Amino acid sequence: MAAAAALARLEQKQPRTRGPTSQDAIRNQVRKELRAEATGSGSPDAPGTNSVPEPREEGSIQLAVPAVLFICPLTGATLRKDQREAHIREAILEHFSTDPVAASIMKIHTFNKDRDRVKLGVDTIAKYLDNIHLHPEEEKYRKIKLQNKVFQERINCLEGTHEFFEAVGFQKVTLSVPDQEGPEEFYVLSEAAQARPQRLEQHKTQLLAAEPVRATLDRQRRVFRPSPLASQFDLPGDFFNLTAEELRREQRLRSDAVARLSMLRTQAMRDKEGQRELRKYTYTLLRVRLPDGCLLQGTFYARERLAAVYAFVREALHSDWLPCELLASGGQKLLEDESLALNECGLVPSALLTFSWDAAVLEDMKAAGAEPTSILKPELLLAIEKLS
Repeated sequence: MAAAAALARLEQKQPRTRGPTSQDAIRNQVRKELRAEATGSGSPDAPGTNSVPEPREEGSIQLAVPAVLFICPLTGATLRKDQREAHIREAILEHFSTDPVAASIMKIHTFNKDRDRVKLGVDTIAKYLDNIHLHPEEEKYRKIKLQNKVFQERINCLEGTHEFFEAVGFQKVTLSVPDQEGPEEFYVLSEAAQARPQRLEQHKTQLLAAEPVRATLDRQRRVFRPSPLASQFDLPGDFFNLTAEELRREQRLRSDAVARLSMLRTQAMRDKEGQRELRKYTYTLLRVRLPDGCLLQGTFYARERLAAVYAFVREALHSDWLPCELLASGGQKLLEDESLALNECGLVPSALLTFSWDAAVLEDMKAAGAEPTSILKPELLLAIEKLS
Protein backbone atom coordinates (compact mmCIF):
# COMPACT_ATOMS: atom_id res chain seq x y z
CA MET A 1 0.00 0.00 0.00
CA ALA A 2 2.84 2.39 0.83
CA ALA A 3 4.54 1.64 -2.48
CA ALA A 4 1.30 2.15 -4.41
CA ALA A 5 0.70 5.48 -2.66
CA ALA A 6 4.21 6.65 -3.53
CA LEU A 7 3.70 5.72 -7.18
CA ALA A 8 0.39 7.57 -7.25
CA ARG A 9 1.99 10.74 -5.86
CA LEU A 10 4.70 10.60 -8.50
CA GLU A 11 2.13 10.17 -11.30
CA GLN A 12 0.09 13.15 -10.09
CA LYS A 13 3.17 15.39 -10.41
CA GLN A 14 3.73 14.48 -14.07
CA PRO A 15 1.80 16.06 -17.02
CA ARG A 16 -0.77 13.71 -18.52
CA THR A 17 -0.15 14.78 -22.13
CA ARG A 18 3.48 13.81 -22.54
CA GLY A 19 4.66 10.55 -24.10
CA PRO A 20 6.74 7.81 -22.48
CA THR A 21 9.97 8.97 -20.83
CA SER A 22 12.85 7.41 -18.99
CA GLN A 23 11.02 8.16 -15.73
CA ASP A 24 8.10 6.04 -16.97
CA ALA A 25 10.51 3.21 -17.67
CA ILE A 26 12.01 3.53 -14.21
CA ARG A 27 8.59 3.46 -12.57
CA ASN A 28 7.66 0.38 -14.60
CA GLN A 29 10.85 -1.28 -13.39
CA VAL A 30 9.93 -0.34 -9.80
CA ARG A 31 6.49 -1.89 -10.26
CA LYS A 32 8.07 -5.11 -11.52
CA GLU A 33 10.48 -5.25 -8.59
CA LEU A 34 7.79 -4.55 -6.02
CA ARG A 35 5.51 -7.16 -7.60
CA ALA A 36 8.36 -9.68 -7.64
CA GLU A 37 9.16 -8.89 -4.04
CA ALA A 38 5.54 -9.30 -2.98
CA THR A 39 5.45 -12.78 -4.54
CA GLY A 40 8.78 -13.72 -2.96
CA SER A 41 10.56 -14.24 -6.28
CA GLY A 42 13.18 -11.54 -5.70
CA SER A 43 14.32 -8.77 -8.01
CA PRO A 44 13.92 -9.55 -11.72
CA ASP A 45 17.50 -8.39 -12.21
CA ALA A 46 18.87 -10.69 -9.53
CA PRO A 47 17.52 -14.23 -9.96
CA GLY A 48 18.03 -16.49 -7.01
CA THR A 49 18.01 -13.75 -4.37
CA ASN A 50 15.55 -13.70 -1.48
CA SER A 51 13.32 -10.87 -0.33
CA VAL A 52 13.16 -9.89 3.33
CA PRO A 53 10.39 -11.93 4.97
CA GLU A 54 7.75 -10.20 7.01
CA PRO A 55 8.66 -10.77 10.68
CA ARG A 56 6.24 -13.03 12.50
CA GLU A 57 5.12 -12.92 16.07
CA GLU A 58 6.66 -16.02 17.59
CA GLY A 59 3.93 -18.39 18.70
CA SER A 60 1.38 -17.02 16.22
CA ILE A 61 2.60 -19.25 13.36
CA GLN A 62 4.53 -22.46 12.84
CA LEU A 63 8.16 -21.30 12.59
CA ALA A 64 10.70 -23.09 10.40
CA VAL A 65 12.91 -23.37 13.51
CA PRO A 66 11.99 -22.41 17.08
CA ALA A 67 15.05 -20.17 17.51
CA VAL A 68 18.75 -19.95 16.77
CA LEU A 69 20.25 -22.56 19.10
CA PHE A 70 23.77 -23.40 20.24
CA ILE A 71 25.56 -26.37 21.82
CA CYS A 72 27.90 -26.06 24.80
CA PRO A 73 31.15 -27.93 24.00
CA LEU A 74 31.69 -28.76 27.68
CA THR A 75 28.27 -30.14 28.63
CA GLY A 76 26.54 -30.80 25.31
CA ALA A 77 23.55 -28.73 26.46
CA THR A 78 21.40 -26.97 23.85
CA LEU A 79 21.20 -23.22 24.54
CA ARG A 80 19.45 -20.12 23.29
CA LYS A 81 21.59 -17.09 22.46
CA ASP A 82 20.92 -15.36 25.77
CA GLN A 83 21.84 -18.50 27.76
CA ARG A 84 25.31 -19.10 26.30
CA GLU A 85 27.57 -16.93 28.44
CA ALA A 86 26.09 -17.83 31.82
CA HIS A 87 25.99 -21.55 31.03
CA ILE A 88 29.60 -21.70 29.81
CA ARG A 89 30.80 -19.70 32.82
CA GLU A 90 29.08 -22.13 35.18
CA ALA A 91 30.44 -25.15 33.28
CA ILE A 92 34.02 -23.83 33.49
CA LEU A 93 33.72 -23.14 37.22
CA GLU A 94 32.40 -26.67 37.79
CA HIS A 95 35.40 -28.04 35.86
CA PHE A 96 37.74 -26.81 38.63
CA SER A 97 36.75 -29.80 40.78
CA THR A 98 38.10 -32.29 38.21
CA ASP A 99 40.90 -30.46 36.35
CA PRO A 100 41.90 -27.13 37.92
CA VAL A 101 44.69 -26.47 35.41
CA ALA A 102 42.44 -26.87 32.37
CA ALA A 103 39.65 -24.93 34.08
CA SER A 104 41.92 -21.99 34.94
CA ILE A 105 43.22 -21.89 31.35
CA MET A 106 39.65 -21.89 30.01
CA LYS A 107 38.79 -19.11 32.45
CA ILE A 108 41.72 -16.95 31.32
CA HIS A 109 40.86 -17.29 27.63
CA THR A 110 37.06 -17.14 27.96
CA PHE A 111 36.23 -14.71 30.77
CA ASN A 112 38.55 -11.94 29.55
CA LYS A 113 37.21 -10.31 26.39
CA ASP A 114 40.21 -8.18 25.40
CA ARG A 115 42.17 -10.62 23.23
CA ASP A 116 45.27 -8.41 23.04
CA ARG A 117 45.42 -8.13 26.82
CA VAL A 118 44.95 -11.90 27.17
CA LYS A 119 47.80 -12.60 24.74
CA LEU A 120 50.13 -10.24 26.60
CA GLY A 121 49.28 -11.85 29.94
CA VAL A 122 49.61 -15.40 28.62
CA ASP A 123 52.96 -14.63 26.99
CA THR A 124 54.22 -13.15 30.28
CA ILE A 125 53.17 -16.25 32.25
CA ALA A 126 54.90 -18.41 29.64
CA LYS A 127 58.06 -16.36 30.13
CA TYR A 128 57.95 -16.98 33.90
CA LEU A 129 57.65 -20.75 33.29
CA ASP A 130 60.41 -20.70 30.65
CA ASN A 131 62.80 -19.06 33.10
CA ILE A 132 62.16 -21.84 35.61
CA HIS A 133 62.68 -24.52 32.96
CA LEU A 134 65.85 -22.95 31.52
CA HIS A 135 67.40 -22.03 34.90
CA PRO A 136 66.38 -24.82 37.31
CA GLU A 137 69.13 -23.93 39.79
CA GLU A 138 68.24 -20.23 40.03
CA GLU A 139 66.02 -19.68 43.06
CA LYS A 140 65.03 -16.17 41.96
CA TYR A 141 63.05 -17.55 39.00
CA ARG A 142 60.95 -19.74 41.30
CA LYS A 143 59.57 -16.66 43.06
CA ILE A 144 57.17 -14.13 41.55
CA LYS A 145 56.59 -10.86 43.36
CA LEU A 146 52.85 -10.05 43.25
CA GLN A 147 53.40 -6.30 43.53
CA ASN A 148 55.82 -6.33 40.62
CA LYS A 149 54.73 -3.75 38.04
CA VAL A 150 54.76 -6.25 35.16
CA PHE A 151 52.72 -8.76 37.17
CA GLN A 152 50.16 -6.13 38.19
CA GLU A 153 49.74 -4.63 34.71
CA ARG A 154 49.74 -7.82 32.64
CA ILE A 155 48.59 -10.68 34.87
CA ASN A 156 46.75 -9.52 37.96
CA CYS A 157 44.15 -7.76 35.82
CA LEU A 158 43.05 -11.01 34.14
CA GLU A 159 40.46 -13.42 35.56
CA GLY A 160 41.80 -16.93 36.09
CA THR A 161 45.52 -16.17 36.35
CA HIS A 162 45.76 -16.65 40.11
CA GLU A 163 43.90 -19.95 39.83
CA PHE A 164 46.39 -21.04 37.15
CA PHE A 165 49.47 -20.30 39.24
CA GLU A 166 48.03 -22.20 42.19
CA ALA A 167 46.90 -25.13 39.99
CA VAL A 168 50.38 -25.64 38.48
CA GLY A 169 52.09 -25.67 41.87
CA PHE A 170 52.74 -22.12 43.07
CA GLN A 171 51.93 -21.18 46.63
CA LYS A 172 51.24 -17.70 47.92
CA VAL A 173 53.81 -16.84 50.59
CA THR A 174 54.62 -13.65 52.53
CA LEU A 175 58.37 -13.00 52.55
CA SER A 176 60.64 -10.29 53.88
CA VAL A 177 62.47 -8.24 51.27
CA PRO A 178 66.06 -6.99 51.82
CA ASP A 179 66.33 -3.24 52.31
CA GLN A 180 62.58 -2.95 52.73
CA GLU A 181 60.62 -2.38 55.92
CA GLY A 182 57.59 -4.59 55.43
CA PRO A 183 57.18 -8.09 53.92
CA GLU A 184 55.57 -8.73 50.52
CA GLU A 185 53.52 -11.47 48.90
CA PHE A 186 55.13 -13.85 46.40
CA TYR A 187 54.14 -16.87 44.41
CA VAL A 188 56.73 -19.53 45.22
CA LEU A 189 56.95 -22.79 43.28
CA SER A 190 56.42 -25.77 45.57
CA GLU A 191 59.02 -28.51 45.90
CA ALA A 192 56.62 -31.05 44.37
CA ALA A 193 56.26 -28.89 41.26
CA GLN A 194 60.02 -28.32 41.09
CA ALA A 195 60.49 -32.09 40.97
CA ARG A 196 58.36 -32.34 37.81
CA PRO A 197 59.64 -29.62 35.46
CA GLN A 198 58.21 -31.41 32.43
CA ARG A 199 54.71 -30.87 33.82
CA LEU A 200 55.29 -27.10 33.90
CA GLU A 201 56.35 -27.25 30.26
CA GLN A 202 53.16 -29.14 29.38
CA HIS A 203 51.01 -26.60 31.23
CA LYS A 204 52.77 -23.75 29.40
CA THR A 205 52.08 -25.37 26.01
CA GLN A 206 48.47 -25.94 27.00
CA LEU A 207 48.09 -22.31 28.07
CA LEU A 208 49.57 -20.92 24.86
CA ALA A 209 47.50 -23.16 22.57
CA ALA A 210 44.13 -22.61 24.24
CA GLU A 211 41.21 -20.74 22.69
CA PRO A 212 38.10 -19.19 24.26
CA VAL A 213 35.30 -21.67 24.97
CA ARG A 214 32.44 -20.76 22.66
CA ALA A 215 29.10 -22.43 22.12
CA THR A 216 28.84 -23.87 18.61
CA LEU A 217 25.92 -23.16 16.32
CA ASP A 218 23.37 -25.98 16.36
CA ARG A 219 22.60 -26.85 12.73
CA GLN A 220 19.21 -28.17 13.88
CA ARG A 221 19.28 -30.65 11.01
CA ARG A 222 15.83 -31.78 9.89
CA VAL A 223 14.55 -33.81 6.94
CA PHE A 224 11.17 -33.18 5.35
CA ARG A 225 9.06 -35.05 2.84
CA PRO A 226 8.53 -33.43 -0.59
CA SER A 227 6.35 -30.35 -0.10
CA PRO A 228 5.01 -27.39 -2.13
CA LEU A 229 5.91 -25.26 0.93
CA ALA A 230 9.64 -25.85 0.42
CA SER A 231 10.38 -22.21 -0.48
CA GLN A 232 8.30 -20.71 2.35
CA PHE A 233 10.26 -19.69 5.44
CA ASP A 234 8.84 -18.23 8.65
CA LEU A 235 11.84 -17.29 10.77
CA PRO A 236 12.13 -16.27 14.44
CA GLY A 237 13.36 -12.76 15.21
CA ASP A 238 16.85 -13.81 16.32
CA PHE A 239 17.77 -14.59 12.70
CA PHE A 240 18.07 -10.84 12.17
CA ASN A 241 20.32 -8.11 13.49
CA LEU A 242 17.23 -5.88 13.44
CA THR A 243 14.51 -5.92 16.05
CA ALA A 244 11.02 -6.95 14.97
CA GLU A 245 9.92 -3.30 14.93
CA GLU A 246 12.95 -2.28 12.86
CA LEU A 247 12.19 -5.08 10.45
CA ARG A 248 8.59 -3.87 10.06
CA ARG A 249 9.91 -0.39 9.39
CA GLU A 250 12.18 -1.85 6.71
CA GLN A 251 9.12 -3.31 5.04
CA ARG A 252 7.29 0.02 5.16
CA LEU A 253 10.31 1.79 3.70
CA ARG A 254 10.15 -0.39 0.60
CA SER A 255 8.17 2.40 -0.98
CA ASP A 256 11.38 4.44 -0.96
CA ALA A 257 12.54 2.20 -3.78
CA VAL A 258 10.57 4.46 -6.10
CA ALA A 259 12.60 7.51 -5.13
CA ARG A 260 15.89 5.64 -5.11
CA LEU A 261 15.39 4.03 -8.48
CA SER A 262 14.26 7.37 -9.93
CA MET A 263 17.77 8.70 -9.27
CA LEU A 264 20.88 8.04 -11.29
CA ARG A 265 23.08 6.11 -8.86
CA THR A 266 26.72 5.25 -9.24
CA GLN A 267 28.04 1.72 -8.89
CA ALA A 268 29.73 2.79 -5.65
CA MET A 269 26.35 3.84 -4.24
CA ARG A 270 24.84 0.49 -5.21
CA ASP A 271 27.77 -1.40 -3.67
CA LYS A 272 27.42 0.54 -0.42
CA GLU A 273 23.72 -0.29 -0.19
CA GLY A 274 24.55 -3.92 -0.90
CA GLN A 275 27.02 -3.99 2.00
CA ARG A 276 24.37 -2.59 4.33
CA GLU A 277 22.05 -5.39 3.25
CA LEU A 278 24.68 -8.03 4.03
CA ARG A 279 25.09 -6.79 7.61
CA LYS A 280 21.39 -7.16 8.41
CA TYR A 281 21.62 -10.89 8.86
CA THR A 282 23.66 -12.95 11.31
CA TYR A 283 22.18 -16.36 10.49
CA THR A 284 20.51 -18.06 7.58
CA LEU A 285 18.25 -21.09 7.22
CA LEU A 286 18.92 -23.25 4.17
CA ARG A 287 16.89 -26.05 2.64
CA VAL A 288 18.33 -28.40 0.05
CA ARG A 289 15.91 -30.16 -2.29
CA LEU A 290 17.23 -33.63 -3.08
CA PRO A 291 16.63 -35.60 -6.32
CA ASP A 292 13.78 -37.56 -4.67
CA GLY A 293 12.09 -34.32 -3.57
CA CYS A 294 12.96 -34.65 0.12
CA LEU A 295 14.29 -31.55 1.88
CA LEU A 296 17.36 -31.28 4.09
CA GLN A 297 17.32 -28.21 6.39
CA GLY A 298 20.07 -26.60 8.48
CA THR A 299 21.03 -23.33 10.20
CA PHE A 300 24.25 -21.48 9.31
CA TYR A 301 26.04 -18.25 10.10
CA ALA A 302 25.45 -15.74 7.32
CA ARG A 303 29.22 -15.32 6.95
CA GLU A 304 30.01 -19.03 6.75
CA ARG A 305 31.53 -20.27 3.52
CA LEU A 306 29.81 -22.39 0.90
CA ALA A 307 32.18 -25.21 1.83
CA ALA A 308 30.33 -25.53 5.16
CA VAL A 309 27.05 -26.16 3.33
CA TYR A 310 28.64 -28.82 1.13
CA ALA A 311 30.10 -30.50 4.22
CA PHE A 312 26.69 -30.40 5.95
CA VAL A 313 25.01 -32.04 2.94
CA ARG A 314 27.69 -34.72 2.56
CA GLU A 315 27.32 -35.70 6.21
CA ALA A 316 23.69 -36.59 5.49
CA LEU A 317 24.30 -38.56 2.27
CA HIS A 318 24.30 -42.34 2.06
CA SER A 319 26.99 -42.12 -0.65
CA ASP A 320 28.98 -39.25 0.80
CA TRP A 321 31.99 -39.94 -1.43
CA LEU A 322 30.21 -39.08 -4.68
CA PRO A 323 30.81 -35.59 -6.18
CA CYS A 324 27.72 -33.40 -5.98
CA GLU A 325 26.56 -29.91 -6.89
CA LEU A 326 24.29 -27.30 -5.28
CA LEU A 327 22.24 -24.89 -7.37
CA ALA A 328 20.63 -21.62 -6.26
CA SER A 329 17.00 -20.90 -7.09
CA GLY A 330 18.02 -19.08 -10.25
CA GLY A 331 19.77 -22.21 -11.54
CA GLN A 332 23.37 -21.02 -11.11
CA LYS A 333 25.84 -23.51 -9.67
CA LEU A 334 27.22 -22.66 -6.22
CA LEU A 335 30.91 -23.46 -6.36
CA GLU A 336 32.52 -24.98 -3.29
CA ASP A 337 34.67 -21.87 -2.90
CA GLU A 338 36.26 -21.07 0.46
CA SER A 339 36.36 -17.38 -0.45
CA LEU A 340 32.59 -16.94 -0.86
CA ALA A 341 30.32 -16.39 2.14
CA LEU A 342 26.62 -17.25 2.14
CA ASN A 343 25.54 -13.63 2.48
CA GLU A 344 27.75 -12.67 -0.46
CA CYS A 345 25.85 -15.24 -2.55
CA GLY A 346 22.48 -13.78 -1.53
CA LEU A 347 21.59 -16.86 0.53
CA VAL A 348 20.23 -14.87 3.49
CA PRO A 349 18.14 -14.90 5.62
CA SER A 350 16.86 -18.11 3.99
CA ALA A 351 17.14 -19.94 0.69
CA LEU A 352 16.07 -23.08 -1.12
CA LEU A 353 18.88 -24.88 -2.94
CA THR A 354 18.76 -27.81 -5.35
CA PHE A 355 21.04 -30.83 -5.04
CA SER A 356 22.32 -32.90 -7.95
CA TRP A 357 24.99 -35.50 -8.45
CA ASP A 358 27.93 -34.63 -10.67
CA ALA A 359 26.54 -35.38 -14.16
CA ALA A 360 29.68 -36.99 -15.58
CA VAL A 361 30.19 -39.28 -12.58
CA LEU A 362 26.51 -40.22 -12.55
CA GLU A 363 26.65 -41.21 -16.23
CA ASP A 364 29.65 -43.42 -15.57
CA MET A 365 27.83 -45.10 -12.68
CA LYS A 366 24.71 -45.67 -14.77
CA ALA A 367 26.81 -47.26 -17.47
CA ALA A 368 28.35 -49.55 -14.85
CA GLY A 369 24.95 -50.34 -13.31
CA ALA A 370 25.89 -48.78 -9.99
CA GLU A 371 23.56 -45.76 -9.87
CA PRO A 372 22.90 -44.65 -6.26
CA THR A 373 19.43 -45.73 -5.16
CA SER A 374 19.34 -44.11 -1.71
CA ILE A 375 20.11 -40.41 -1.12
CA LEU A 376 20.04 -39.92 2.64
CA LYS A 377 21.39 -42.10 5.42
CA PRO A 378 18.77 -44.55 6.75
CA GLU A 379 18.76 -43.04 10.26
CA LEU A 380 17.77 -39.66 8.85
CA LEU A 381 14.92 -41.15 6.84
CA LEU A 382 13.56 -42.68 10.03
CA ALA A 383 13.15 -39.15 11.45
CA ILE A 384 11.59 -37.59 8.33
CA GLU A 385 8.86 -35.00 8.98
CA LYS A 386 6.02 -33.32 7.16
CA LEU A 387 6.71 -29.66 6.38
CA SER A 388 3.91 -27.45 7.68
